Amino acid sequence: MTKYGAIPQEALDFMYALPRCRPELSATQVITKPQKTALLVLLSLLVVAVLVDWPEGWQHTFIIVNGLFLAFYLVVVLFKAYLIHVSITSRREIHVTPEELAGLRDEDLPVYTILVPLYKEAPVLPQLIQGLSNLDYPKDKLDVLLLLEADDRETFLAAKRMERPEFVRLIIVPDSQPKTKPKACNLGLALARGDYLVIYDAEDKPDPDQLKKAVLGFRQAPENVICIQAKLNFYNQRQNLLTRWFTTDYSVWFDLVLPGLDHLEAPIPLGGTSNHFRVDKLRELLGWDPYNVTEDCDLGVRLAVSGYRTRIIDSTTWEEACSSLRYWIRQRSRWTKGYIQTYLVHLRDPMKLFRKLGLGRAMSFHLLVGGTALSLLINPLYWFFTTAWFVFRWEAFSHLFPFPLILWGLICLFVGNFLFVYSTMLATYQRGYYDIVKHCLTMPLYWVLASIGAWKGFLQLISRPSYWEKTRHGLDQVVAKG
Repeated sequence: MTKYGAIPQEALDFMYALPRCRPELSATQVITKPQKTALLVLLSLLVVAVLVDWPEGWQHTFIIVNGLFLAFYLVVVLFKAYLIHVSITSRREIHVTPEELAGLRDEDLPVYTILVPLYKEAPVLPQLIQGLSNLDYPKDKLDVLLLLEADDRETFLAAKRMERPEFVRLIIVPDSQPKTKPKACNLGLALARGDYLVIYDAEDKPDPDQLKKAVLGFRQAPENVICIQAKLNFYNQRQNLLTRWFTTDYSVWFDLVLPGLDHLEAPIPLGGTSNHFRVDKLRELLGWDPYNVTEDCDLGVRLAVSGYRTRIIDSTTWEEACSSLRYWIRQRSRWTKGYIQTYLVHLRDPMKLFRKLGLGRAMSFHLLVGGTALSLLINPLYWFFTTAWFVFRWEAFSHLFPFPLILWGLICLFVGNFLFVYSTMLATYQRGYYDIVKHCLTMPLYWVLASIGAWKGFLQLISRPSYWEKTRHGLDQVVAKG
């Protein structure tokens, strides 16, 4: 039941619109039969290469595969460095002036739907309602849907008891599998009354004028721009070392990498919140994939393949940085698992992807979506090899790692680490977090944690592909009260 009656059947059906109508674009199936065949053929070729030149064949094969990994890794590093360079020198984000905001009249503004998916979020509900009420947008033009899971009685009772503005509706999402955020958002999209729509998480604190900026952004942008992504950052940056690292990570991603993609008109992996959409076009795309645990990344690629664009806007939504290592690993594992899901889905027809995106934009997809996941997974292997060589000086390493490969690996190690550390320092300084800049020197430890989360997500892709690793919110309030 909703605040206004029963949910129409067509809205319930829309929760699974994408896997039902376009199953080839859904992560319902992790890997397709043609992909399994291609993988088996590749593995068979490796076995043949080893056996043909036995016993040296396995060494030669290892050297070739190792060289390909290192080459790809270096290209990923250089591509991200190029994105950061483009972002700094171009400044292509949508920028709205105070004069343009002042010129908006309330009567000319469209109805704006806000989706807030909630699961076990009772402690942060007062903060959420306060934040929504603080938005600088006519309240009679707001359509806020709190999407509550049917089995989350605690959050439902807390939401029902508290005093809510008239523009807030409670929507109960039926208890069905998979229990994911995109499934809830699809129901919200089906029930949306606005011309535009944005997603906020329970703990989000968007800039008060963000909705108005998005409206102006859409009005100024070409018709093919159907999504505007606001930047994300954290309001508890200094809670502990993990939140400092997480803040630098987000500052690089949203302030430097995504604006670079915007400039290149490349597919943009969306953030999980603060993406603003044209409702009619989002429905045309059948919303989100309920089986993909990074539905935002997948949608960003899917809309690009469909001929649409995403722009970045110079407005920030402030979130709670996860301060618990346990929950941070859970969140990171979900992100990597979802990136792999997205990569596999859009590789089902590589030639179609190439035709739709073109060479440059297709390469951007491979390097950023596929490359990000692969880099996190192979990092520990090279850390192990490097440590083992320095500690044990195994003679076998001289055969497995000839000098050209060692040189190549050292370039990846030093150039990659320097570029990433420098970019984190640049991003935090640009944000005005001057006291956090020194912590950027310890970021390699953060990447170790990221790789642990990546391997957890990769292994979980096999056993529980659509399982949603829940991030706990409100931990900053617990510390403050303590």
